[in-house]
Amino acid sequence: MTMANDTKSVNAPGLGASAIPLTAVLEARNRVVQVRRFGGPDGLEVVDAPLPTAGRGEVRVRVLASGVEYTDVVIRRHLYPQTMHRQPPFVLGYDVVGEIDQLGDGVSGFQLGDRVADMTVLGSNAAYRTLRADCLTRVPAGVDAAEAAALTFSWTTAYQLLHRAARVQRGQRVLVQGAAGAVGQALLVLGRLAGLELWGTARGAHAALIHELGATPIDYQREDFTRVVPGGFDVVFDGIGKDGYGRSFTALKRGGLLCVYGYTARVQPQRRPLTILMWLARQYLQSLWKWLAGGKRARLYSINVMRARHPAWFREDLERLFGLLATRAIRPRVAERISFDEVAEAHRRLEAGGLEGKLVLCPDLPSRRDRVPPVRNAQIDGAFLAHPPQLPKLPDEKVSETQ
Repeated sequence: MTMANDTKSVNAPGLGASAIPLTAVLEARNRVVQVRRFGGPDGLEVVDAPLPTAGRGEVRVRVLASGVEYTDVVIRRHLYPQTMHRQPPFVLGYDVVGEIDQLGDGVSGFQLGDRVADMTVLGSNAAYRTLRADCLTRVPAGVDAAEAAALTFSWTTAYQLLHRAARVQRGQRVLVQGAAGAVGQALLVLGRLAGLELWGTARGAHAALIHELGATPIDYQREDFTRVVPGGFDVVFDGIGKDGYGRSFTALKRGGLLCVYGYTARVQPQRRPLTILMWLARQYLQSLWKWLAGGKRARLYSINVMRARHPAWFREDLERLFGLLATRAIRPRVAERISFDEVAEAHRRLEAGGLEGKLVLCPDLPSRRDRVPPVRNAQIDGAFLAHPPQLPKLPDEKVSETQ
């Protein structure tokens, strides 16, 4: 392993030598979580890495928090469409909340010490990283960094599913598959704010959690969710993909909408990238046929595709979520803040299932063996919805059925 602490590497153009004290430069150390080989958690490694330098239009941040997502598991197994072209080694980390410690040339509107967030797909499970300044969202003062990181990917996905893709209406009956997961929890909390009547599938052990989030729990191992609501649901959100989304489609009323945003049931060690892509294409074609035959609709959602097509929406939606977090109207559940030496085990926990909150990498956190066990605050870790404000209505924008 190598570690770069070259003082020249942080002396970016446009940044005076006195902007960062020499002692801080000498103490700066970058560590990253990288995929050494595709496959299981044993293919992950934490290594020292060169300290990055902000280029033109970029900032460098000291990472305060970065989510460890189930999507990272999919990426690590080489089953994620957006990263299938990447080959190891590369750094994981789908989202980031950090503090700016270096400004590149041409950057305006930000200053050293500002806290910002971004969704990066890769590269954010690190102590330091660079980000494009024009992609950043400001994090309000006083907001917990780990909670902000929890919002950046999972909760923005949920918000856009509800208000950009499905365009839900107050009083609609909605089913959330995988309701105990990170996106599922966010869908329930934000759906409650939107005035929806909610049901959520999960293991029986998570029934109390689903009820706490304002939904009627459905034990998918014992109950048939296609028969729960006479006439069917108005909207079903499915990031699981079990049975090819067929039963989710069956659970819809005539004219109802199925929003597909994931396929965790297909993430298995023996799967290959081409197999996943062919399966997704087949499900899409089958959904189109069912739509034409049964008067039901299907919409495929990708946060990355939507951000590419409507870049302003991502910042707008994340800012709205940060505003709700700042007023404590929403409280994302953080299962645990972890250090670098716990990332591989975090991946194992994600694959095993059963978590009721987000795992967040906090680079400044000492290793587990060096920490004093914290006194947990059940009110903070368990609270989700303090008071239900009315979300502002979005302008009517048409979104294609395949989004």
